[in-house]
Amino acid sequence: MLGDEVSVGEGVVFGAHVVVHDGTVIGDGCVIEDHAVLGKRPRLAKGSSAAGPVGNLVLGDGVTVCAGAVVLAGAEIGAGAILGDQSHVRERSRIGAGTVVGRGTAVDNDVVVGARVRLQTGVYLTGFTVVEDDVFVGPGAITTNDNTMSRHGSDLSLAGATLRRACRVGGGAVLTPAVEIGEEAFVAAGALVIRDVPPGSVVMGAPARVVRAVPEEDFIEHWR
Repeated sequence: MLGDEVSVGEGVVFGAHVVVHDGTVIGDGCVIEDHAVLGKRPRLAKGSSAAGPVGNLVLGDGVTVCAGAVVLAGAEIGAGAILGDQSHVRERSRIGAGTVVGRGTAVDNDVVVGARVRLQTGVYLTGFTVVEDDVFVGPGAITTNDNTMSRHGSDLSLAGATLRRACRVGGGAVLTPAVEIGEEAFVAAGALVIRDVPPGSVVMGAPARVVRAVPEEDFIEHWR
């Protein structure tokens, strides 16, 4: 089903039972698999921190939206990105070129994800998280953005984690609000990160602590 004023580029392939809402822009060569929903408008609770203007969904050239994925209006998906089966990308979020969003992964509102990022199965990026280029986030990792867990007034600004270029976060790790993972840092699986992680360091444990430096041979320049 195509809504009003939908723009579809050359060579786009649609699966069965796809819904494309009004105003969605689909670039050349995109693949939209079965049961995907594109351009859905958000439904928000009264006073939600996600409130704000929402534009149209824009898919760059060569994007793949896999089966059952839902991509809301106002998101921007970069060229060649892959959104895995049953993934969910919310309003005003940006996914960079060549990034892969794993099965069942949720990218909340107002999230910025850079280029060539790898988000594995079941990752949760909470609202206002920033993920720079070439980051790896392991399966089931979680970010958070509200230390009060909703016991706050409207004057509080929520703050997600910041994951700097080429850092790596292991499976099942939990990042608390506003922490920064430094460039080329390594967060071990299952770690609970409650404070900033210095660039190029390895942290593990609950709470996470620095145990050593990332060896230079592991830097991303050696693995492109």
